Amino acid sequence: MAGRGRSGDRIEPSFNGRDNRRDEDDFALGAGDRVAGGRGAARSADKRPSARSARREPDYDRDDYDDRYEDDEPPRTREPRRRRSSGGKRRPPQRESLGFFGLIRRMVYWCIVLGIWAGIGITGLVVYYGSRMPSASTWAIPERPPNVKITAVDGSVMANRGTTGGEALALEDMSPYIPEAIVAIEDRRFYSHFGVDPLGLARAFVVNLTTGHMVQGGSTLTQQLAKNMFLSPDRTLERKVQEVLLALWLEQKYTKDQILAMYLNRVFFGSNAYGVEAASRRYFNKSARDVNLGEAALLAGLVKAPSRLSPARDPEAANARAQVVLQAMRDQGYITDDEVKTAMSQTPAKAKRYWSGAGHYVADMVMDQLPALIGDVKEDIVVDTTIDKTLEKRAEQSLDDVLSKDGAKLDASQAALVSLDGTGAIRALVGGRDYADSQFNRAVKAKRQPGSSFKPFVYAAALEKGLTPFSVFNDAPIRIGDWTPENYEKKYNGEVTLATALSKSLNTVAAQLVMYDGPDQVIKLAHRLGIESELQPNASIALGTSEVTLMELTGAYAAFMNGGYKATPHVIRRVTTADGSKVLYENTYDNPPRVLSETVAANMNAMMMGVIDQGTGKSAKLAGWQAAGKTGTTQNSRDALFVGFTSNLTTGVWFGNDDGKPMKKVTGGGLPAKAWQEYMTAAHKGLSPAPLFGSGRFVNDPSVLDNGGQPMASADPAMPPQSAEQPTTIGNIISGVFGGSSEEERYPQAPVRSDNRRSPVPMDGGPVPPADVAGGRYRYDGAIPPGDIGEVEEAPSGRPRRTTLLDLIMGQ
Repeated sequence: MAGRGRSGDRIEPSFNGRDNRRDEDDFALGAGDRVAGGRGAARSADKRPSARSARREPDYDRDDYDDRYEDDEPPRTREPRRRRSSGGKRRPPQRESLGFFGLIRRMVYWCIVLGIWAGIGITGLVVYYGSRMPSASTWAIPERPPNVKITAVDGSVMANRGTTGGEALALEDMSPYIPEAIVAIEDRRFYSHFGVDPLGLARAFVVNLTTGHMVQGGSTLTQQLAKNMFLSPDRTLERKVQEVLLALWLEQKYTKDQILAMYLNRVFFGSNAYGVEAASRRYFNKSARDVNLGEAALLAGLVKAPSRLSPARDPEAANARAQVVLQAMRDQGYITDDEVKTAMSQTPAKAKRYWSGAGHYVADMVMDQLPALIGDVKEDIVVDTTIDKTLEKRAEQSLDDVLSKDGAKLDASQAALVSLDGTGAIRALVGGRDYADSQFNRAVKAKRQPGSSFKPFVYAAALEKGLTPFSVFNDAPIRIGDWTPENYEKKYNGEVTLATALSKSLNTVAAQLVMYDGPDQVIKLAHRLGIESELQPNASIALGTSEVTLMELTGAYAAFMNGGYKATPHVIRRVTTADGSKVLYENTYDNPPRVLSETVAANMNAMMMGVIDQGTGKSAKLAGWQAAGKTGTTQNSRDALFVGFTSNLTTGVWFGNDDGKPMKKVTGGGLPAKAWQEYMTAAHKGLSPAPLFGSGRFVNDPSVLDNGGQPMASADPAMPPQSAEQPTTIGNIISGVFGGSSEEERYPQAPVRSDNRRSPVPMDGGPVPPADVAGGRYRYDGAIPPGDIGEVEEAPSGRPRRTTLLDLIMGQ
């Protein structure tokens, strides 16, 4: 229309076909016919009109043009028409400059567009990955793995066992510095965000972009908790999306304090410690209730890199990180400058090595026994043990002292100790030199030959058969089949009493006693007293060739100490739920059976006192206390033991090497007796001395008891009774039967093998006995020598039976 400003590119209408039109047929508006005639005229005057301009256009009335506008609105000014080039082509349009604000507007526009598309994409990803998760209605906080809290007799914590390594604490039960430190360094806006912190994400993005590598993470404590409880640690987009969804759910379902408490009880602090309680006990040997500001800062600093920053591995790095935490706490107003200075001036924490301490041997033992007592552990429980922590430390120290002083030069690298009371309750247990180096419990699991420490069972069986501590045997070279036992010193003492033979640990006499009683009787007695390992029924059992554990050997000795009752070794006293509301197990070792007569127990105690007073165990003497025991040394000093007792404790000690390498002439009376003496001295410090059962004196008349309920003693243990001072006793009757009044004639004497005697022939194919031991279950191919106990006859069971005193009295 004539009234509109037209573009220079507009093509005017034509009434004739383009191909058939003629120049004379064309018409065009003249300069005077156009609205802006002046400008058109000027252009027409400057150059020859083109065919287009020559064309005539419809004539419009100016009034019609003006009527298209409102009366008060002027007509829109038209821009001049662009000229065409001489070739008839249009010139390209010139771009208009946007300017600064135009650029800003365009950037805002495209940011909005991109933001919309990004939102659509993110929403799609969230929907997709969210659809791969279980229904939100099924989401629930997984149960925290159960913890086993192991305590000593005084209620103090010895160890925690379980996946987490520590019990869960309520937020209000922790040191207040711990949650403050964690929030300050890990999530400063924890109490203000909704589970996801956009500002934190932006800050982490900028810092990481600036540094060029991952320095900060944008995850909140809630997100970290969601990842720890529900997700794998894989760094994938799917895991991150699911982490955000779970964080939002946690924030909606739980309070901030509940979320923080769950986080602090589950986060990993290194060294197999999950949760602040486990970490506090691991690094500071104290509860999280009691940590100070500096320790709390160190714990909070571990979360970033638990393994690398562990104070057990790198104390300097751990403390440097703690300084950063303290600065963050000050910046956020949790602590003052003075508190920062105080915490920074504290000595850097030096954590002990991973799970060091003998108490962990006990904890492992407890965990091995729990399934049989209560089944699978499905909730937090507390195990009360019989361990005395003071004795435990003294036991560990005594072994370490002896090994540190003499272990290297004598090629002894390991040691173990078990100490229990008369009921079998274990008061101290050390399974090795250092738990951090080796977790194998040598006191409970290692089976070793006990050597001569097994002899008390041989002597006790002989006393049950009717012999006494003053029965005389000949210490001389003997042969049992192809075996020729020798004494340790390769010397022989001739005729000796059983008391003397035991105190000097004479192997030849012990071998004769086994064949006198029969190996089966010795094995039965040992099992009755508490030895559980399989024992081989051969003559060499007298020298302790069958392997046993230090635990069962020590427990069997306790039967001598307590007067003849079985003392079953046990460490678990009671098991309860964490809150103590339910008792899951309580031991029943308070009514043990009798396994030895009072007479045998008292006489054995007196005989074993001689081992310490004037025998092989002199190094074990205790000032002011009656003590009894027995040394044990195996071939080539591969194992050395001392097991002894007072009226208070029975303790067994072993020294040796894990690989069985021989030590340098280490005997039971050497390193083991020294360690035993050091430990028992410390264990009895401050206690009033009490005599052993039987008061350390030999018993003649078991029917006469003193006011204390113990058998009356009739003589000094080192001196046999004199005939003029003795009343009519079993010994006197025997002396009258056999005639004579000498000591050798009053007591049965084991005959000595003569070189011209023929070897004995066993009746039942059992082990070959000493050639000159008569009676019992064996028949001899030769005359019975003088002084024998009696003739051999067949017992109702089919075995030969020794003629008894009653037989002689009755004329049988």
